[in-house]
Amino acid sequence: MESTVIKIGGMSCQGCVKNITGVLTGLAGVSAAEVSLETAQARVDFDPQAVSRAALIDAIEDAGFDAE
Repeated sequence: MESTVIKIGGMSCQGCVKNITGVLTGLAGVSAAEVSLETAQARVDFDPQAVSRAALIDAIEDAGFDAE
């Protein structure tokens, strides 16, 4: 397992946090995702053999948010 922190732009409420958390935890290979509105970032634990960091960012962007 690896952990990464992804900066997220465009979140304005806890609904956004819940949406992004659901998107990330729904990906194969993601074991945990903690999204913070206060710090505007997500900490994601994932299996790099199953999903890439780029795929995590793409999933967040596909949900309508900015990610880097």
